[in-house]
Amino acid sequence: MAYSKLSRDASSRKALFRDLVTDLFLYERIQTTEAKAKELRPIAEKLITLAKRGDLHARRQVAAYVRRESIDGGPDAIQKLFSDLATRYSERPGGYTRILKLGPRRGDAAPMVYLELVDRA
Repeated sequence: MAYSKLSRDASSRKALFRDLVTDLFLYERIQTTEAKAKELRPIAEKLITLAKRGDLHARRQVAAYVRRESIDGGPDAIQKLFSDLATRYSERPGGYTRILKLGPRRGDAAPMVYLELVDRA
């Protein structure tokens, strides 16, 4: 499968995606570049599908990827994913995210987008 390296080595790329997907689950909408959003979308979709399954093995697979800490003292990303998001998307067969284009970023003109969860609160 082809993928974009995003000018990073493997460990930096994995850390970037772990942070971005954690923020996506916590805040349900993140602003990032279009290239990062297109690479992050399949990861987020697979993790939501695992959360919909809801068994212990799925929870451990998600916990191995998603970071635990919650900045504002609320529920952590894993708890929110399994309690709120999995029930919200229980009837939906896929397509949990959308990409909304914002335009170029000042400075380097990188195309910026919102990556957000569909039917967000």
